[in-house]
Amino acid sequence: MTDQPYTLDMKPGRYAWCTCGKSKKQPFCDGRHEETGMFPKVVFIEEPQTVKWCGCKCSENKPYCDGSHVKRDK
Repeated sequence: MTDQPYTLDMKPGRYAWCTCGKSKKQPFCDGRHEETGMFPKVVFIEEPQTVKWCGCKCSENKPYCDGSHVKRDK
């Protein structure tokens, strides 16, 4: 996890965003959630775009960054 979003240029496809914070492939799931009982959030991207994936896991608009990392640090 990080206090900043992961800003990535994404291609169309299916993506599994890590919700547990244990993945070594942040912001995406690598299966380590199996130990936690949590599950990834699956999203479909239909056209190429730049995405700000939440890195702090506190966003109210998961899996996307909403600036919660800034509020959390205050």
